[in-house]
Amino acid sequence: MLDITLQNFEADLITPSTQQPVLLDIWAPWCGPCKALGPVLEKLETAYAGRFVLAKLNSDDQPEIAAQLSKMFGVRSIPFCVLFKGGQPVDGFVGALAEAEVRAFLDKHVASAEQLAAEEEVDEARALLEDGDVDGALEKMHEAVAINPADDSARYDYLRALLAAGRIDEARRAYAPVAARVAQDLRLAACGHWLAACEADVTARPVAALEAALATDKRDFDARFALAQHHFAKQRFTHAMDELLEILMRDKAWHDGLARKTYIAVLEVMREPQRAAVKEQPSAVKSALELGGRQAIAATDPVVDSYRRRLSMVVF
Repeated sequence: MLDITLQNFEADLITPSTQQPVLLDIWAPWCGPCKALGPVLEKLETAYAGRFVLAKLNSDDQPEIAAQLSKMFGVRSIPFCVLFKGGQPVDGFVGALAEAEVRAFLDKHVASAEQLAAEEEVDEARALLEDGDVDGALEKMHEAVAINPADDSARYDYLRALLAAGRIDEARRAYAPVAARVAQDLRLAACGHWLAACEADVTARPVAALEAALATDKRDFDARFALAQHHFAKQRFTHAMDELLEILMRDKAWHDGLARKTYIAVLEVMREPQRAAVKEQPSAVKSALELGGRQAIAATDPVVDSYRRRLSMVVF
């Protein structure tokens, strides 16, 4: 448990919250409900076994921070608890809640033990991929999905790695449980299009035959789409998008927007997977906005940006 002051606010609250949630308990020595809530929070910090950190702030000693957070949330009483996550205050509650109510609040924001275990497996898998151990990485990713089947980020990493390794049958099995709801997640939808391209490429006409068909008729969109899927399956992503653009320039709505959807899927696949947003550390506590940190703009891939602009020019 940490005691927060103006001097250590950034180092002991903002920065640690980029790694794990931090619950800040704003209290005062004269506050009866604060004395009732404190032991409950301390008990839960132990029970959650490091899945969140408890910090305390004496509102009498640190009125500037207490006032800014109270103003931000429209709160005028204590005890007042604020959850910091990713360098920002994301939620809070007022009053001496019962233990079950505090647990319900925490469970909205704090990863379960299963989620943490799955994330550790994925992190280890990424390290193995960087070292060239594809089989070891895929085994770790499979374990992560088995530990927490609801973790779509872990499943996306696993699907992406399977497809990149050309293990299509395994990718189909990993994709099947989420196939009915991919519209809710662009990453999983992109993997669905990548998987479809890989499966279609197995039975497609030879590339020479597709190119010959296009030499005869540039509007043979079936042949052009098959060629785009071939490039997608072989991870020649820009070649795939070049062919898809040729379709879009002539017929934006072709095949119920399939060319556009596939193009967007390729763009998504080209992006590096990231499990957390990049945050810029705040320099000081000066305003309510700065208490939460500032969002940094992550570096982007110029090739992806270029093809995104080309799509916009054609579609819009």
